[in-house]
Amino acid sequence: MPLARHGRHGARLGAAGLLTLAALAGTGAAHADAAAPRALPAGCSGTSPITCHYGVSPGNYDVTVSVGGAASAGETEMWVEARRLMLPATRTAAGAVATYAFTVNVRQPEGQPTGQGGTGNPGLDIRFTGSNPQVSAVSVKAAAQPLVAYLAGDSTVCDALTGPYTGWGQMITPAVRPGAVVANYGDSGESSGSFLNNSALFPALLSKVRANDPVFIQFGHNDKQTSASSYRGNLISMITKVRAKGGVPVLVTPPVRRLFDGNRLTATALHVNGVGVNLPAEMRAVGTAQRVPVIDLTARSKALVESLGPSASAQIFLRSAVDGVTDNTHFSQYGATRIGGLVLQSIREQNLPLTAYLR
Repeated sequence: MPLARHGRHGARLGAAGLLTLAALAGTGAAHADAAAPRALPAGCSGTSPITCHYGVSPGNYDVTVSVGGAASAGETEMWVEARRLMLPATRTAAGAVATYAFTVNVRQPEGQPTGQGGTGNPGLDIRFTGSNPQVSAVSVKAAAQPLVAYLAGDSTVCDALTGPYTGWGQMITPAVRPGAVVANYGDSGESSGSFLNNSALFPALLSKVRANDPVFIQFGHNDKQTSASSYRGNLISMITKVRAKGGVPVLVTPPVRRLFDGNRLTATALHVNGVGVNLPAEMRAVGTAQRVPVIDLTARSKALVESLGPSASAQIFLRSAVDGVTDNTHFSQYGATRIGGLVLQSIREQNLPLTAYLR
């Protein structure tokens, strides 16, 4: 994914912490005469895609964008940082302007915390795509202590910097209102133990947790040889440390793999590991014993994948004909959206801390 770099087209936040880029670009009021030519907001360049870069420090930022405003109809998607979707494809009639607000987490590296797949650019990157992307105004302001939903997981969760691999954490962000933000610390190849003990992962996440921040903990795919006692111990350690910071731990059982025996998923698909440990069952037991909410993503994704069957369920994962690779573990963009939807559904049903901030 090409991203604009700070420099000739970049813009930097000043000491006041606020940059209203529409004013700098001279675009005028958001609903000015559609027939007049419109310059791009400061910090932005290109036509399709339109890329914008702002030289901010790591942290959380309130971002407001106005899309549309040109003499022709538009269709615009908005992505930030490492392929995090903020605004799905949105149509605007000729001359019409629609304004949206988000809170965005900026990290460095901006994708996976260990830098797998690339580190991205320092600062905030925004990319407007679509069949006719249009943006008439952008503002960036340091956020005042938003609720932060932290994600602790593996490659099925992470912000993958380049496609076609897509983690479900990249696709739940459009559902989150301003005042709350997703900070995705998912990292490819991590087990419950490796994530817990890598200073760039759980310790880094934990250092930022504040009171009432939810921490969603999903592991299993890479706990292939982890014993039941070690798996439980790793989960309990994370739970205990999150609670000590005032955060709210939430366990998420791992989504299924696409491995069928007839019309039913196999035990391996359901995360019974190489030493016979039923990892989702162990996680559910820890949740009960520790009185921690559990999102049973294994059960929900099993129902989804089996309902589609061996053939149609391929669209949830990566297909050679579409993605250039066949992979029955990692998600396509469509699949990550469906799996993320199951997570959001569970958050709403259990009234977890993020619920009040969901659109």
